[in-house]
Amino acid sequence: MTDTVTSFLSKHRFPLPGEKRSIVDTLLADMRAGLSDPDKAYEDMIPTWMLPPADSPKNESVIVIDAGGTNFRSSLVTFSDCGTPSVSDFRKTSMPGVERELSKREFFDAIADNIDYLKNKASKIGFCFSYSMKITPDGDGIPNAFSKEIKAGEVVGCPVGATLKATLESRGWSKIDHIALINDTVAALLAGAAGVPEGVSYASYIGFILGTGMNAAYIQPEGSFDGRALKKQIVVCESGKAGGFARSDFDEAMDAKSQHKGEYQLEKCCSGAYLGPVALEMLHAAARDALVSEETAASLRALTSLTLIDADRFLYAPRKAGCIADCIKNEADRAVVYELLDALVDRSAWYAANILTACAVQSGEGKDASRPICMLCNGTTFFKTHHLRSRAEGYLEELLWRERGIFYEIVSKDDDITLGTAIAGLS
Repeated sequence: MTDTVTSFLSKHRFPLPGEKRSIVDTLLADMRAGLSDPDKAYEDMIPTWMLPPADSPKNESVIVIDAGGTNFRSSLVTFSDCGTPSVSDFRKTSMPGVERELSKREFFDAIADNIDYLKNKASKIGFCFSYSMKITPDGDGIPNAFSKEIKAGEVVGCPVGATLKATLESRGWSKIDHIALINDTVAALLAGAAGVPEGVSYASYIGFILGTGMNAAYIQPEGSFDGRALKKQIVVCESGKAGGFARSDFDEAMDAKSQHKGEYQLEKCCSGAYLGPVALEMLHAAARDALVSEETAASLRALTSLTLIDADRFLYAPRKAGCIADCIKNEADRAVVYELLDALVDRSAWYAANILTACAVQSGEGKDASRPICMLCNGTTFFKTHHLRSRAEGYLEELLWRERGIFYEIVSKDDDITLGTAIAGLS
């Protein structure tokens, strides 16, 4: 990295590649506070009252809903007599509440509209609801808040499963036996625990999502939660809500313009919904500080919006036409812009590795090399963003194995969220 870019990033309190400070201890302290005294924690440490089942479901079908980010997905999953899952009737639509504020009734009517084509094809529903929520012992979910710019304030505090069940039955659906609410990270964790190859044994499981939003789930050993005895079970961390770490000027400028100001601090530094807007603040600051030529600066100042797709397109092909490349008037400016955007992606990879490390440490497992922790990672930001996955894996090796001697394996599976949600719906 050039000295000019280094000085610029330092001036704006942005962590430099190679000089990042670990936030693992900060995350662990917040996670432990969330378990013992939730009012003093940034993260919602959410017990799910479940563990991965010992065996795969057999001879059963379940309706699967996946609501999160900008997309709403639904399908039917059928398990054969030997436990092999098959997915049918898949459909993808827009997530309700993206375009405008919805009332509670409008929100659940929109969900019902999206899945009416699956009416009476199964009596159980697995609902992956990828927002902060309290899970009740009977498997329902009560939203604490919406992130990812979803606008449905009346739904906060509402039992999603019970309300959806009533909405569907009012539309003539036959008796619905059960609707199980889970987070996408729990679905990922359950998918990682399903169909483990013969001869392989994992000590524990972690589900991690870095897509439009960001979150993690792990298996918490038996202990206590808010003064109550807590059996060993999957816990959702709501990692995106973590705070107490330093943020850059770019993060604070973007946060001031977001819907949920001051909230979801870590998610706003890492996830797909926010990396584009943070990149825009970074490039506008570069133009103000004369880090690039005046011709390039004028074009950058004219940008009014930016997405991660725009930034990623430039990183993959910095000389191909696009909204960022078209702003650049000389090769020196191109190198500067590339270094800035690359540093933003690198920080996201670093924080992803810190979250995974904190979850692994908190699980208390992974000391036996023959029984590593299984980490199922998911999300378009994690897998598709330029160099993000490879750097996260490198940082994870440094933080988890070399520094702490904890063994792990990163895995991926086709239709992982759908599979995990189906398992939850039938558990």
